[in-house]
Amino acid sequence: MGSPQVTNLRQWPTLLLLLVIAASVQNADSQRIKDNMYASISGAHCFRRLNGTHVTGCSSRQGGSIGVLHLVRSVADIDFVVEQHPAGPYAPVIPPHLFTRENILRLRDQGGEHVSAVVLINNASELVQYSQESRCPNQFSGLISGTPDSCSVERPERSWNPWGTGLLLEDFPFPIYYVPHPEEIQKMVDCFAKFNNFDLENQHRRSLCSIEIKSFMSAAVDSRVCLARSIFFNSLNPVKFCDPLQGKNVFATLFPRVQVKLEDRKVDLNERIILVSSRMDTTTMFDGVGVGAMDSLVPFAVLVSVSHFLAKILPKRLQDDNPNVLFMFFNGESYDYIGSQRFVYDLQKGAFPTKGGLTNPLSLDNIDLMIDLGTFDDPNNLRIYHASELATVPQIAQAIDQINRKWNLNVTAEAPILTKNLPPVSSNSFLRENASFPSVVVTSAPGNRYYHSIYDDSENLKFVYGNHSRTRDFTELENLQQTIVDFPTNSIQMRLRNVSTLLGMTLYELVTKTAYPGTLGTSPYLIDEFLYCFLQSADCPLFMAAVKPDFPRPFPISPQRYISVHSTLPSEASSWTIRLLGFLIGQPLPNDTNTSRADCQALHLPYNWFAGYSGHGECRLTTQNFSQASSPAFLDDDYDFRSGRYSTWTESTWREMSARIFLQPAASHETLTLSIGFVVMLLSFVLVFLINSRSEVLFNQCGASTVP
Repeated sequence: MGSPQVTNLRQWPTLLLLLVIAASVQNADSQRIKDNMYASISGAHCFRRLNGTHVTGCSSRQGGSIGVLHLVRSVADIDFVVEQHPAGPYAPVIPPHLFTRENILRLRDQGGEHVSAVVLINNASELVQYSQESRCPNQFSGLISGTPDSCSVERPERSWNPWGTGLLLEDFPFPIYYVPHPEEIQKMVDCFAKFNNFDLENQHRRSLCSIEIKSFMSAAVDSRVCLARSIFFNSLNPVKFCDPLQGKNVFATLFPRVQVKLEDRKVDLNERIILVSSRMDTTTMFDGVGVGAMDSLVPFAVLVSVSHFLAKILPKRLQDDNPNVLFMFFNGESYDYIGSQRFVYDLQKGAFPTKGGLTNPLSLDNIDLMIDLGTFDDPNNLRIYHASELATVPQIAQAIDQINRKWNLNVTAEAPILTKNLPPVSSNSFLRENASFPSVVVTSAPGNRYYHSIYDDSENLKFVYGNHSRTRDFTELENLQQTIVDFPTNSIQMRLRNVSTLLGMTLYELVTKTAYPGTLGTSPYLIDEFLYCFLQSADCPLFMAAVKPDFPRPFPISPQRYISVHSTLPSEASSWTIRLLGFLIGQPLPNDTNTSRADCQALHLPYNWFAGYSGHGECRLTTQNFSQASSPAFLDDDYDFRSGRYSTWTESTWREMSARIFLQPAASHETLTLSIGFVVMLLSFVLVFLINSRSEVLFNQCGASTVP
C-alpha cells in the first residue's frame, strides 16, 4: 500500500488536466460574455487634418470616448442634451438634415463636457442640401484672397459654394462617427428605445445604452508643430504624429514628345504646349466615404473624353508647327491646390517631367494657353473666366458658339468674364506666380448642393448605368448625325457627351488652326462606363480593358480619390487614371493584329500591352506618366508655414478606430457594485487570516505509515 504522499503525487496530472479544461471553458464563457456586452457598429470616422495655422477635424479621448445615445429628431432633442443632460455625457445620434453648422457648433460650444461624441446616421429623406466645405473653397489660396473683391463667406451670393457650412474646417474635441448601413442604425435605434427613451428626467437612475468610439488623433496645434514633434521623437524612436498630404498627378500628351539623351536634356522654347487640366481628387469629412460625383468626377470625365476624342481624330500633327496638347489631372486640389502648386514649382525648377522620361523639361514659357476645367454643375450652361486680356478668349467663345449651333448640342456659353476672382480651380496656382499667365477657365455656375460631402454620389448626379459595353464598343467615337437611342437626351451621359464634344472640337481648332471637318463626336458609352467605374465598381469593362489580359479583377467598389498621405504606391484613382490615359490616348501600332504580347514588351516603354475592348490584347504607343503632387512647402526646411504661399496640409496619424454600443450602468449601480466588491475583499482578508491562524488544526495530516 502506497503512502498518502505518493497517492497525492499520482493525482497531480489529473488535477492539471482538470485545471486546463476549466481554464478553456472559462475563456470561452468570457468571450461569449464580452460578445453579449458589446455590439460593434461599423461606419466611418472623422479624422484630424492640420495646416500652417490651424487644426481641423475630430478626435476621441486617448482611451476612447463614451456617451449615452440620444436620438435627435428635432432641435428640442439638442436642447435636451445641451441644457438638461440628466445623465451625460451624451452622444447625440443626428440625421443629416439636422447636421447643420448651428446645431453642431452649439453641441461643441455649449454642450461642453456633456457631449462626448456625435453620431451621424445615413437618412437623406428630408435632405435638400448638405456640404461641409467652406462657402469659399481654398479661400486663402486664390489669386486675390483677402481682398474685398474675392469670394465672400459672409455673403452666399458672392461665394462659389453657397450651401457650404464650413464644418470641414472646424476643430471638434469629440469624435464624429458616420453610420451608413441601415442594420447598424437599427441596432442603435432599438437600443435607445429599449433603455433610454422613457422617463428622461430620471435617466441617471438606471442603466443606459451608450456608445464607445475610439479614434484618438496624435497630431495637435498645426502642421509646423506636429512635424517638429515627429522629427524630435524620430531621433529617439520612430514615431510620427502627422504626414503631409501628397499623391501623384497624372498627365499625358496628345503627340509623343521627342526623346533625348539624359545629358542633352534642356528647355526648348520652340516646343509649344496647350495645357488642358482638371482635378481628379475629392474630399469629405469622413474617412473613405464620398465619391465626389459632381464636384470633380464630372470635369474629370469630360477631360478624359476630350483627350480620347483628340487622340482619335488627331493621331499625328497635321502641320509640323501644331502645338502639342498636355492633358493634366491634378491631385490634391481640394487642399489649397497641392498638385498644381507642385506642377508650377517643377516647371520653374526645370523638374517636369522627371529625367526618367528622357524628354526635355518644360517651363511656364512653353505653355501658349491653359484651358482649366472647373465644375460642370450644369453642363448645358457654361461660363468662361480669364484673369488677363487674352487674344484667344474671343476665339474660344466664338468657336464654342459656332460648334454648338452647327451640331445642336444644347450647350450655351455666357460672354467671357474678365476677373481676378476666379472659381476654386488650378489656374490660381499659375496666376499667383505670373498674373499674366494665359489661362482660361471653363466652368458653370454653382449648383451642387452636396459639394465635398458624402451625398455627392450617383443619385446627386442622376446617373443610371446604361451597361451597353457588350453591344457597343466604348472606344469608338459616335457619329453626330445619327440618333443615339440608348440614353435619354437629358441623361448625364448625353449632357457630358455634348460638352466634351464641344470642347474637343474647340481644341482641334486651337491646335490645327482649322475647323473640325468630320462628323464624329465623343462617346456617351465611354462616359457611361467611366462614371460607373468611379462611382460604383472598379470591376468594370473600361478598367479591365485598360490593363493586361491576366490582371486580377479588382474589388467591386469605387476607387478612393482622396489624396491621402505618402505611400510607395500611387493611390487607386491615380493608378487607374494612368492606365486609362495609356489605353485611350495611346496610339495602336500599324498592323497591330500581328503584334504579340512578347513583341510589344520587347519594344519596352513607352509601348504598353492592354487587354483592349475585345480582351485579346493590343499594343499601344503611350505618353502618360506620373508627377509629384506634394506641396513645395515640405521641400524647404526653412519654409515659413504662415506665409500662405504653398499648401501646408497634413493628416494626423492614429492607432485604432472602432465603435461599439453597450449597456452602461447607472452611477448608483456602479457605486453599489464597487461597495459590494470592497466588502467581499475585506471579508476575504478576514477569512484568510482566520484560516491561516488555525491551519494546524484545519490542515493537520497523519504521519506517513510505516512498513512493519
